[in-house]
Amino acid sequence: MSPKPRIILAVAAVALAAGGGTWACRSHGEAKHPTLFGNVDIREVNLAFRTGGRVSDIKVDEGSQVHAGDLIASLDPEPLQDAVANAEAAVATAGAHAAMLHQGYRSEDVEQARARLEAARAALKEAEEQLVRQQAMVPSGAAPQRTLDSALSQRDQAAAQVRLAEQNLREQSRGYRKEEIAEADGQLRQAQASLETTKLNLRDAQLTAPSDGVILTRAVEKGSMVAAGTPGFSLTLTSPVWARAYVDETMLGRFNSGTQVTLTTDLHPDKPYHGVVGFVSPTSEFTPKNVETADLRTSLVYRLRIVVTDPDVHLRQGMPVTVRLAQ
Repeated sequence: MSPKPRIILAVAAVALAAGGGTWACRSHGEAKHPTLFGNVDIREVNLAFRTGGRVSDIKVDEGSQVHAGDLIASLDPEPLQDAVANAEAAVATAGAHAAMLHQGYRSEDVEQARARLEAARAALKEAEEQLVRQQAMVPSGAAPQRTLDSALSQRDQAAAQVRLAEQNLREQSRGYRKEEIAEADGQLRQAQASLETTKLNLRDAQLTAPSDGVILTRAVEKGSMVAAGTPGFSLTLTSPVWARAYVDETMLGRFNSGTQVTLTTDLHPDKPYHGVVGFVSPTSEFTPKNVETADLRTSLVYRLRIVVTDPDVHLRQGMPVTVRLAQ
């Protein structure tokens, strides 16, 4: 072989070796820093009054930033305040009735029952004496039979009145029955529960923010009537901010729960955000449409939930993000 072909082959070999080295370095670099794709996922909350009424005041509008506990809107409290007053009166009535039954009859009532018994016994004694006299007079013809029959009837009626007075005195002395007391206690508890419900409705007339966030939509106006549970506002939360990303099985072991990652957006590619893998789906799924590329359309991937530790206002719901392992 002439020297010239040898020189050409040597140059080609050097070039091939150089190119292979470049590909190897690129592959090694991509394996070292794998890239995932996903979207920002910010939670939204639909806010509604738990009780119905007329909207009397609205403190926010779409785009308003609120903090946990901030007042968003109020209902007219007057009907609810009236309901609380009625419930308080019902509790007072039920409580007085229950207390009366627990204390039993008044001493005055017992003394009256005892006096009625004594009067009944005196009437019985007189009726028995009258009956004895008539029984002695009828055989001799001094009194007709009907007089004896009348005296006997009066004696029986007086005896019945004595038994009734004795029973009434025993009841007055023992107090009210246990069943009556239990019923009164139950009515009191029911009235107290109704009072708590009306107080809760009054508190629910003020709608407050459950978390920090931004009002996304407003569906009610001042003066409008709303039913309980009808959504009136939607709130997008400022924390936590998550990102949903997808990883194929070959790289699944590199994105375990707790892995530190960085995230970038197309809007600010030079501003990295930091995050931690918080959840790895136990089941695979086809790559979602919103992160599909020509090479990924039929790929099975696993969903990750990444908690962004330093979010800002530039991260918005559904925004595409690129995820890489932290350096």
